[in-house]
Amino acid sequence: MKHRIVFAVLMSFTLSFFMSAWITYMNIGLPSDFVSFWMHAWILAWPAAGVISFIAGPFINKLSHTIANKL
Repeated sequence: MKHRIVFAVLMSFTLSFFMSAWITYMNIGLPSDFVSFWMHAWILAWPAAGVISFIAGPFINKLSHTIANKL
């Protein structure tokens, strides 16, 4: 369980950090206050990503093993 929590925190941090930057950039370009908009988006995205990662992680892990074994 400890591993699952740590994994969810790290994975959600990484994905939400970079994806929020990308989506913010795609939506508003690169204004002088880009970092402020990005950090606002990231602060909102990280908790959602964490919960989703924690809940969906075991299913996705099992699904990926099933798919990989069939390849």
